[in-house]
Amino acid sequence: MAKEELIQFEGLVTEILPDARYRVQLDAGHEIVAYTAGKMKKNRIKTLAGDRVTVEMSPYDLEKGRLIFRHKDERPSSPGGPPRGAPQRGGQFRRR
Repeated sequence: MAKEELIQFEGLVTEILPDARYRVQLDAGHEIVAYTAGKMKKNRIKTLAGDRVTVEMSPYDLEKGRLIFRHKDERPSSPGGPPRGAPQRGGQFRRR
């Protein structure tokens, strides 16, 4: 038998729940509970409320899913911060 085909949807994380679960509002309008995929845990990809994500779901249970990708923001970096690659000033330690 072939492995079960999974359905992918895009959505927005609306709430962070206990046990590394998230409430996700899908673009189709449905709200589901999803957990983080193992690759995202392994690579320490953090997901916060308001992040755009791709969710993988089984066709048998359309109330639960697995977060498989966190999309990067289209927003540019904050104008007040140092440019990318610039050394950080200050910090906890001082040189002598």
